[in-house]
Amino acid sequence: MLVYILRRLLIAIPVLIGVTIVTYGFISMAPGDPVTALLDPEQMSTLGPDWVEQQKAALGLDKPVPVRYVLWLGEAARGNLGYSAVDRRPVAQKLGERIGPTLRLMIAALLIALLVGIPIGILSAVKQYSWLDYVSNLAGLAMISIPGFFLGLAAIYLFALKLQILPTAGMATIGEPPSLWDQFRHLLLPAFVLGLAEAAPLIRYARSSMLEVIHQEYVRVARAKGLSEWTVLLVHALRNALIPLITIIALQLPTLVGGAVIIEQIFAWPGMGTLAISAIFGRDYPTIMAINLISAVMIILSSLIADVMYAVVDPRVHYN
Repeated sequence: MLVYILRRLLIAIPVLIGVTIVTYGFISMAPGDPVTALLDPEQMSTLGPDWVEQQKAALGLDKPVPVRYVLWLGEAARGNLGYSAVDRRPVAQKLGERIGPTLRLMIAALLIALLVGIPIGILSAVKQYSWLDYVSNLAGLAMISIPGFFLGLAAIYLFALKLQILPTAGMATIGEPPSLWDQFRHLLLPAFVLGLAEAAPLIRYARSSMLEVIHQEYVRVARAKGLSEWTVLLVHALRNALIPLITIIALQLPTLVGGAVIIEQIFAWPGMGTLAISAIFGRDYPTIMAINLISAVMIILSSLIADVMYAVVDPRVHYN
């Protein structure tokens, strides 16, 4: 297993390099630059083109794109992600401030998705063609179809404006001493909105996977031995039904990052999503590259975690 993990990590190195090349190329072809993004037309006409070119040269934007990429890659390989083109702060420091809130939101949303999606999917399979099955399928289809931004705005309108039981935005209440309860209240609404969107595919996959397992021969043998129905389902059937779900759950981790960009923007959550949006508007190339690099690493690690979990859940899986 250790040799397999090391081999996968070595293979990931050229994949990451390829991702950074494509990302850097697209960023360089995009119109605009960090200097002109921070100035309005009146300021640019007052300062003159020479001043703009001097600022571009100070940021290294006067060099060819391949040269700039090689310089960035060399620094990134040493752990230096550069400095923000907007506020001149170290990119690693800015990411360190934002990655904690994003991880908190992602973990909470993933737990909600697992606690909602898998049990409902299992009950839907056990009670096939019942009213519970039809309601769960309809709810899953609705959660897949409703856009995340609409669900977020609807949640703010209902729970924050009408019922006034949850805050609308941020991580803490301004003017109040910090407390776990206050942070939990601020986390609840965005986590539920993001988690329900991720629970929808889990309901459908858990249902189909459980239906395939509970009709197999070894499940009927377990019932014939006199075991209770819940023992048969949770001990014998569920473990094999989880194998295809591992892939879905692992591949949802990078999806949570993309969903968090929208949800963080709606709920003013100070995470990597809001940082990515501000970096895009400010043409902050080093910050954009760092965020894309972290996203690519997360995708590769998610795939590796899924492969490792196969061997944990199913003893028949071995990696040579």
